[in-house]
Amino acid sequence: MFRKRDISEILEQLRHDERFSRNIVHWETIPAREARTVPFPPDLDERIQAMLRKRGITSLYIHQETSYRHVREGKHIVAVTPTASGKSMCYHLPVIQALTEDPQARALYLFPTKALAQDQKSELLEWAAEMGLPIKSETYDGDTPANIRQMIRKAGNIIITNPDMLHSGILPHHTKWVSFFEHLKYVVIDELHTYRGVFGSHVANVIRRLKRICAFYGSKPQFICTSATIANPRELAEQLTEEPVTLVDNNGAPSGVKHFLFYNPPVVNRQLNIRRSATLEARDLSEQFLGNGIQTILFARSRVRVEILLTYLQELVKRKLGPKTIQGYRGGYLPSQRRAIEQGLRRGDILGVVSTNALELGVDIGQLQACIITGYPGSVASTWQQAGRAGRRQGESVVILVGSSTPLDQYVIQHPEYFLNRSPEAARINPDNLIILVDHIKCAAYELPFAEGDRFGRAEIAEILEFLTEEQILHHSRGKWFWMNESFPAHNISLRSASQENVVIVDITVRGAEKVIGEMDRFSALTLLHEEAIYLHQGTQYQVEKLDYEEKKAYVREVQVDYYTDAQLAVQLKVLEEDESRTHWQTTYGFGEVAVNAMATIFKKIKFETHENIGSGPIHLPEEELHTHAAWISFSESVFGEIGREEAERGLVGLAHVLRHVAPLFVMCDPQDLHVVPQRKALHSGLPSIFFYDRYPGGVGLSEQVYKEMETILLEAEKLIASCPCDAGCPSCVGAAEEGGVEKSKALALVRVAQGGTPYVS
Repeated sequence: MFRKRDISEILEQLRHDERFSRNIVHWETIPAREARTVPFPPDLDERIQAMLRKRGITSLYIHQETSYRHVREGKHIVAVTPTASGKSMCYHLPVIQALTEDPQARALYLFPTKALAQDQKSELLEWAAEMGLPIKSETYDGDTPANIRQMIRKAGNIIITNPDMLHSGILPHHTKWVSFFEHLKYVVIDELHTYRGVFGSHVANVIRRLKRICAFYGSKPQFICTSATIANPRELAEQLTEEPVTLVDNNGAPSGVKHFLFYNPPVVNRQLNIRRSATLEARDLSEQFLGNGIQTILFARSRVRVEILLTYLQELVKRKLGPKTIQGYRGGYLPSQRRAIEQGLRRGDILGVVSTNALELGVDIGQLQACIITGYPGSVASTWQQAGRAGRRQGESVVILVGSSTPLDQYVIQHPEYFLNRSPEAARINPDNLIILVDHIKCAAYELPFAEGDRFGRAEIAEILEFLTEEQILHHSRGKWFWMNESFPAHNISLRSASQENVVIVDITVRGAEKVIGEMDRFSALTLLHEEAIYLHQGTQYQVEKLDYEEKKAYVREVQVDYYTDAQLAVQLKVLEEDESRTHWQTTYGFGEVAVNAMATIFKKIKFETHENIGSGPIHLPEEELHTHAAWISFSESVFGEIGREEAERGLVGLAHVLRHVAPLFVMCDPQDLHVVPQRKALHSGLPSIFFYDRYPGGVGLSEQVYKEMETILLEAEKLIASCPCDAGCPSCVGAAEEGGVEKSKALALVRVAQGGTPYVS
């Protein structure tokens, strides 16, 4: 049996062991923070106070008390504090207090995942039992048995659900929920930061529909939101709810000393600047902690990575620890398995867990001492959420971010100040995107007729109602618009996509047990669902066996391969209307409406970690057209000087490769949501240009944010290229040099204005 060592010993060992210390780019020590507390509010019911004291809680953190006070004053709030700071008390306390005063009151809790919903349900039931209050709390989602749904609708005080269920399973059937909507006092929106992009734009419209139905039944609920740290929590909450929101960010929760290490695996191929696998480095690092009895969580980006890391760590289990001390945690596990793992972590029976981002959100697993993040999770908010899983309220903890070879990872690892000094990410939504708006006006008209002069939230809808009448979807009679179509609109609308014509993804792994596992808009399907593509769904790899483009169905089979596919789009992009522009030195920045004609041509098979091209094939699909918004940067011809057409194109391609990874950092989006396209001669200006366009019809505000941040984005891209130690370009900066190509792709991407060597951004 191993000897359990103190975490400070392990950290000291890492600091002096050259095998690891030479790869630590930056070591940040975040000092401990004392708790800031206040007594229970005087109006808090004595039964609630007694229940809290029984649990060892004798006072509230200041952010909990502030939230309670604002809600009691009738304000809508958003509470923004770190992971494990007791955010759930910000809504539980005012909601339960209201129920002690008015047993008829109702609350609706919205969570982005079922695991979170189950977690909160358990806590609420325990509270109610200890207080002896007849509070009925229940989850209402796709897993809720039909025989108890009616009981929940009639008698549930607190309904816990997700936006998808609210959209398709509750609002369209509001006549079955009359008592609930008549007495709805609070709507809780947890993990607010997850509602961004297309999903957030849809959810904002679902909230508009909810408020409309509440008004019909005579209620006006208060909104209580909680969020991880983002740049614009109040703005996002106000966009989602269309109500004035008070920000609560005076975090009073304590924390111990936390060490944050930025770790870059060693280079194994100097010429191509390819680094050792981040997965292997994460395994070696985790063994240092697990082998010494330190409770550790490892985050991996996919299910496959989780299983690989678990396999690697089994040897450690055999040699030192014993069975079931290290567990995996991901989507695909049965709920009972996941609950058992959560309880094992809380009790300390389980020493290590390897998880996808399923454990990033606020599921209660106690506080572990070490967190190893394999690859940058994609946003500062996600990284801090994962890092928050390590750190007891007293005592030391460590977080190690292990970088891969991608430009995004390399940028973050080499710029720790990006992480530690600011939060540049803002969550963007566009509820008035025409395609999304029209979809939800259909749903709203099905739920309740529109009258002349009605608005939908803040949106003007008279023209849309006229259009839907002409299309014979609505019927206009006596000053009202009624739903007249036979179909049920909510069932045909996915909250995860802006496209009306989605490709349905069918899993055919098990013969006779085919099942739909997702859907994707047609434009994205060109590059992600072509035949032979490797499609990742919740971390599992599938190969596309057949894409029936006419029937809009993709048939996929589960596989385990060590490569991913990357399709090349032949893109023709033309500017339809320029809304804004500005000039800086010899560079013009623009923003406006564009038409994108795209045809997928070929795909490559690219090996994980090394980025080697191990095969390719043709794609036979029709051209798709997309109308959306884009930001662009156009360079003066003199920027490229006399270097020649072919070389200038390579420079643009190299710079676009970096921008594809850097830009998403500044608009808080998945790299797939924002496409970056270089053009040697843009159609509207004839100048060398790089376009950033929203992948979704009509756009959701991503490219507009790129336009605002363009100088910063370009400067950071230039820094990343210049700081890369490769000679001529590599996967960590401008992409791998093409065979037979010039050995100057890196230099070309760093072309500067000739006058005095001034960079094209200041």
